[in-house]
Amino acid sequence: MEKLEKKLHNKKITPPNKFIYNFLGYVWKYTMAKKYHMEVTYIDDPRKEKGSYVLLSNHASRMDYIFTAVPLLPQTFNFVAGYNEFFRSHLKGIFSLLHEIPKKNFTPDLYAVMEMKRVLNKGGRIALFPEGMSSISGGSQPVALGSAKLLKFLKVPVYLANIKGAYLIAPKYNLKERKGSVEVSFKKLFDVESLKNLSEEEITKILNKEIYTDDYQYNLNKQKTYKSSEIAKNIEQLLYKCPKCGKEFTHISGNDYVECSSCHNKVFIDNKYNLIPFKDSKTFKTPKVWFDYQREEVKKEIQNRNFEFKEEVEIGFLDEYKYLKKKKTSIIEGSGILKINHNGIFFEGKRNDKPFSFSLTLNETPTYGMCTDASRFYTFLKGEFIEFYPKRNSVIKWLLVTEEMHRLHNGKWKDYQN
Repeated sequence: MEKLEKKLHNKKITPPNKFIYNFLGYVWKYTMAKKYHMEVTYIDDPRKEKGSYVLLSNHASRMDYIFTAVPLLPQTFNFVAGYNEFFRSHLKGIFSLLHEIPKKNFTPDLYAVMEMKRVLNKGGRIALFPEGMSSISGGSQPVALGSAKLLKFLKVPVYLANIKGAYLIAPKYNLKERKGSVEVSFKKLFDVESLKNLSEEEITKILNKEIYTDDYQYNLNKQKTYKSSEIAKNIEQLLYKCPKCGKEFTHISGNDYVECSSCHNKVFIDNKYNLIPFKDSKTFKTPKVWFDYQREEVKKEIQNRNFEFKEEVEIGFLDEYKYLKKKKTSIIEGSGILKINHNGIFFEGKRNDKPFSFSLTLNETPTYGMCTDASRFYTFLKGEFIEFYPKRNSVIKWLLVTEEMHRLHNGKWKDYQN
């Protein structure tokens, strides 16, 4: 039996069939897209571009393929999607039908780059999300390393879709979608000549500026309603640190509130995502500001040269020969202790009942991916997908500590201000 990875990488990708793509596109337009009340603005209209081009977008939610592709019908795109998603049985058919391109996130992937080039050379168009994963916090992340280098290599015009409000429809902490509206604007970022003349650093600065979004701040001003019976449920996945007592992983949530089980600091969240403190409780302007507060606290913690964060985790991998069923993202094969300190990231435990350990450098690990919600995270170990399932609700602290340790130790992936 042929391994799924080999089968995937043996495939030569071409532009999708126009009839099939547009049939599905118009079905989505009059079903899924319709309920989100999309407001579309064409600063520059990509549909007027005669040849191949790349469409970039901020990655606000798992619904972004709808918000980027539907307004540009009947044009077709090959979307670049996370490599590991191609091993999930419920996505297999649609990914194959639409000729999606697999990409290992946050690690070099020559196959993905060459297939993008192949599609463009055949007159197709590429759609990709340079942040590398959908928004964790409600705001955008700096673009992934190599984004500017990739655009210079592809040598085609580049357009941008900027999506606002999508995170509020499908937040990272809860997979149950909410009813509300989304704004999408399109503009041209680069022509071939400007890509040639600009440096990678200059292109990166432009990308970060143009892609930047903060959906919570956006709606603090707009005050749109996003209907949900569980607007706050599971938000403790993101907001792990109490702003009043400072304790971590003590939050619990209800349908419309989050509360510290230690000091009982309680904050209600309404259907506009406003944070409303109960009595003398302490809170922040938005959940994104709360998230950023946690990052600043992590920056302080890691100044201690003896800092170490560790957690008991289960570890999951992709099956070599079988697709993942029941919407699983990996198969758990072991467990052990994962830790990070100023020397790197280390794991010691077992895999398939045999001793298993590894280490990663801080420089090679700028951040993590998250397949669904914020209950687990993944990276690639010598090209192999590995997913971590922490015993505590600590995924976001792992994310923040790893990102800031990478930056503290002169990693190449910088934050916006740098």
